Amino acid sequence: MKKDNIKIYCLLFSALAFAQPKQQQPNKNFSVDGKTVTIYTTAENTDLKLSETDKVTFSPAEQPVEREISIFVEPKKSFQTFMGIGGAITDASAEVFAKLSAAKQQELLNAYYTKDKGIGYSLMRTTIHSSDFSSGSYTYIQEGDKDLKTFSIEHDRQFRIPLIKKAIQAAGGKLLLYASPWSPPAFMKSNKTMLKGGTLLPEYNQAWANYYTKFIKAYEKEGMPIWGITVQNEPMATQTWESCIFTAEAERDFLKNFLGPTMAKEGLGSKKIVVWDHNRDLMNQRANVIFSDPAAAKYAWGMGFHWYETWAGGTPMYDNVQKVHEAYPTKNLLFTEGCVEKFDPSKYQVWANGERYGASMINDFNNGTVGWTDWNILLDQTGGPNHVSNFCLAPIHADTTTGELIYTPSYYYIGHFSKFIRPDAKRISTVASRSQLLSTSFLNTDGKMVTVVMNQSNAAVPYNLVISNKKATMEIPAHAIQTLVY
Repeated sequence: MKKDNIKIYCLLFSALAFAQPKQQQPNKNFSVDGKTVTIYTTAENTDLKLSETDKVTFSPAEQPVEREISIFVEPKKSFQTFMGIGGAITDASAEVFAKLSAAKQQELLNAYYTKDKGIGYSLMRTTIHSSDFSSGSYTYIQEGDKDLKTFSIEHDRQFRIPLIKKAIQAAGGKLLLYASPWSPPAFMKSNKTMLKGGTLLPEYNQAWANYYTKFIKAYEKEGMPIWGITVQNEPMATQTWESCIFTAEAERDFLKNFLGPTMAKEGLGSKKIVVWDHNRDLMNQRANVIFSDPAAAKYAWGMGFHWYETWAGGTPMYDNVQKVHEAYPTKNLLFTEGCVEKFDPSKYQVWANGERYGASMINDFNNGTVGWTDWNILLDQTGGPNHVSNFCLAPIHADTTTGELIYTPSYYYIGHFSKFIRPDAKRISTVASRSQLLSTSFLNTDGKMVTVVMNQSNAAVPYNLVISNKKATMEIPAHAIQTLVY
C-alpha cells in the first residue's frame, strides 16, 4: 500500500473515531471495601420522610440464589452525565410566594434550594411571557409591534424576577435556568389569539425568533443567566390556554432558518436550544424529522419531554425515551415538565402521586435522560392561580388563608434524587433482580455512589445491594423509596 493511501486511511479512521459518541470511562478504582451504606427512607403510613434509617456495612457476597432479591451495581459501566433536578418558577408560583410571610418565604427557599435544610434543586424552568399559570395573558410588547420596539420585561419585575433571584441566591448563587414560550403574541398567529392553538404566521418567523433573543438579553441584564430555551411548549396541543401548533417540519424549519441563525447572530450561539418539549408518545417522530436534518440538528442541544401521554388512561411510554437515545446518542434528553393534573385538595397526601414521580425519574434516567424538571414549585389552596382554571397539584402548596405550607409526597420523592445526586455525576449500571423494585445509581464527583431504590408493592422487601463480590443487606418498607449513599 502506498504511503499516501496509508495517510488517507489513517485520517479517515481518526475522523470516524472522533465522530463517535464518547464512551464514559469506567470507574476502575471504585471499591466498597470497608465502606458503610447510609440509608434514607420515605415510606407510606409512617413518619419517615427523607429520614436516615440505618447504616449497614458490606460483607463478602456469594453467587445470588434464585429467590433472593438484589440490586446489582456495576461501577465499571457508566453512562450519561447528570445535569440537575428542579422545578418551574411560573407567574403563579411567584404570586403565591409573594403572599407568604417572610419566615414562610425563607422556609420555601430552604426547602427547595439548599442541600442541608432542603432537597438541593439545581435546575429551573420559567416561561417567556404568560402561560396558563399566570393571572392573565400578556406579552412583553404592545400588540402589533413586529419590530419589538416596545419590548420590556417590566411585568415580571413585580413577582417572578424577585423569586428567581432569591432562588438563585438560596442555591448558592448558581442555578441552570431555561425558558419556554407558550404562544407568540396574538397578531403573529393564524387564529389571532394567544389561546387555543393556531400557528405562527410565516411573515413573523423572524420577529418571533428575535423575541427569544430579546428575552434572554433582558433577563441576563437583570443578573439571571439563561442556560437555554425550548422552541415551543407542547407544540402539538391545542389548549384552551396559551398554545401554538408546530408540526415537526414547521419546528425543524423555524429552528434551522430563523431561531438557530438568529441566536448565533445575536451572540447567543452558546445557549442551548431544546426541541419538542411535549409528551413521550410522539417524541420519536419529532426526533427523526429534526435530528435527521443536519442543518437543523446542528442548532439542537437535545429534546425535552413531558409525561402527559397518560391522559387517556394509558401507561407511561418510557421506551420511547430509550429509542430516541439509541437513535441519536449525541443529543441530550431533558424532562421539562410533569405534574399531577386536576387539583383536588383531598389528594394532597395521595401516596401514588409521589410514586408517579419516583417511577418516572428512575425510568427516565435509566433511559438516558440528563435532567428532570417538575412543573410549578408552589401553588395555592385552589391549585392556582390559573387564568383558565387548569388547576393542578405541586410538591408544595401554600394555604394563603392560614399562611401555612403543605408538603406532599411528591416533594419527598423528588428529594430522594435531587438532594443526593449532584450535577456532573455519572449514571452507573444498576439492575434489580425482581420487578417489585425499581432502581438507578449515580456516582458523584466527590466519589460517593448514590443508589435510589423504590418499592411500589404492598409488602416490605428484603434485598441485597451487590457490587462485585460484596453485598449489603437491608429492607425497604411497602410503598417506600430509599436512597443509599456509600
